[in-house]
Amino acid sequence: MVGPQYDLVGNPLGAVRATFERTAAAATAESGGSDPVAAFRGKDWGACELFRSFLFEEDGLDKVPVLNASNLGLIKPNTLVRYRGMVQDMLGNEYYIGAFKDGSTWRTNKFTDFSPFSMPHPCDSHLWERHLFHCLPAPGQNSWTLESSPGPDVRRLSSYLAPELREKRKREGDNDDMDVSENGHEGSPLLCKKPKEDGVHVSSSSTEVADGVPEMNGGDHHIPGSSFSCLVKVYDMPDSQVKLNDVIEFFGVYTFDPELATPSDNSDDIMLDLIEDVTVQLPPSKVPRLHCLVWRKLSPHDFISRPPVVEPSPSILKGIRQSLLSHLTLVLGNDELAAQCLLLHLLSRLRNRVDVVTVGRLSLNFTGFNRESASIFGNQLYSLIQKLVPYSQAIPMSIEYLNTATLQPRKDNKSGRLVTGVLQLPQGSHLTFDETLLQSGSLTSKGVENTMLLKNLMESQKVDYDFEYYKLDMATDVQLLTLSEGKSNILPSDLVVPFRPSSVPTINEGSEELESWRWYLATVRSLPQSTEPETYQMIQDEMVSAMRDDRSLGCSELSRWLTMAQIIASSFAEKSLSLEHWQMVKELERLRKQRLQ
Repeated sequence: MVGPQYDLVGNPLGAVRATFERTAAAATAESGGSDPVAAFRGKDWGACELFRSFLFEEDGLDKVPVLNASNLGLIKPNTLVRYRGMVQDMLGNEYYIGAFKDGSTWRTNKFTDFSPFSMPHPCDSHLWERHLFHCLPAPGQNSWTLESSPGPDVRRLSSYLAPELREKRKREGDNDDMDVSENGHEGSPLLCKKPKEDGVHVSSSSTEVADGVPEMNGGDHHIPGSSFSCLVKVYDMPDSQVKLNDVIEFFGVYTFDPELATPSDNSDDIMLDLIEDVTVQLPPSKVPRLHCLVWRKLSPHDFISRPPVVEPSPSILKGIRQSLLSHLTLVLGNDELAAQCLLLHLLSRLRNRVDVVTVGRLSLNFTGFNRESASIFGNQLYSLIQKLVPYSQAIPMSIEYLNTATLQPRKDNKSGRLVTGVLQLPQGSHLTFDETLLQSGSLTSKGVENTMLLKNLMESQKVDYDFEYYKLDMATDVQLLTLSEGKSNILPSDLVVPFRPSSVPTINEGSEELESWRWYLATVRSLPQSTEPETYQMIQDEMVSAMRDDRSLGCSELSRWLTMAQIIASSFAEKSLSLEHWQMVKELERLRKQRLQ
């Protein structure tokens, strides 16, 4: 165990070096002088386990500052931070000098951008590699999710403040009102560093490089939340563990070093020579680095700060279901049928793919909306969705939007980076389309392309990514709700329900109610679904009988019925589908078709 002289939050690199040097010394004694650190390639020598134990077993989680746009530049470099973001681009691997021999002592450069020690030339060394991920705040992330990771107030932790800001606090008598510039840094001191002792001179500003950096959103104001990003460097990880658009919480060493923005041509620093060209497009003066020690993928449950219970039981889930359904009915003007269908929609998720068939999706189209009703019920509905799901966006389906918005992510081959689009989304996102804004007009070629992208998303739960010379279908899982006057021709939904409100509600949700509804939605969506063979055979017979009675029924509609029945079973916390659930779907369909006539 590292001694108490090391502060794992304020001096994580001290702990890393101490564990490495102790382990290397022990390995040297055991090996009898042969290379003791060769076995450390791609492995943890105990440092990451030390931090994992501190974070999750010793209640250290709440002591770690959260890195975000509001405190970028306030946190002292080389301290431990936590960062939540979506993997927006995977930049490949970067090689670095992981360990080298300094006299008789082995030292490590792991979890740093450059060596903290003077590296003798030549010397015994080991070339290791790390994964590079460009991360953004998850698009459409709702404000309530931030409550689950508040972290300490950085402005009050003087030991973790950047030196310039610590001095400023002393001068101003600990005044918390700091003068922070637009990019999150106080003036220019943080953008300057003294020349290194070995005589290598570097630029004190990264303006020249930064001017050539393409915007992450391609300059499109329709794409929210893309103004702050982080370059995360992950160590000792198999390639397939992290995927594009995963939302991950990283714990690691925060570095902010403008020296790396414009390395000198005559630099003899080996670490600088190994920096990937693509990272030059992400200068440290604008994009902070995080050297990851511990990471974990985030699920909807991770955003719930106060879950009502630890283990779900059918009785608890049924009670919460009734409470949520009653509230949805109120929000929708006492339209019980619409509320039932909306609940199934919110509980749906992609369960499986069989060739081009997607199993488990349930997109929803409420018809009967106009601009006036959309401004009342539509706004209230979207406001509630924002409070229930981690990620949501409202998209105005106007001619202007379709002709101007950048929906498709594309690869910029000049910079080697993926430029995000509106449809680059984390799994489980919810999109609400307002078609009441659609008026007569002409679609440009971009408008037609955007329309096809949305239709493809609706039908196959895939998004085409443009790699200039070819297009790549990326699988996704997005809940899609459309509000329109008549049945949408642009966005063909699985379920079309005429909206029939009877009153204008006054909405008021309590914080405990919202917390229980969020937990309910996250829990039910994660439950496994199954059907007993006997029940499946009875449902199959019901399907054959239904097709005999109504020749217009097709396989897609019967498949939707089965999906709805499975979601209904899960909504009651039932482990398997029963004939009762199937009958409930048939009743919903009868009421829905009555409205369509």
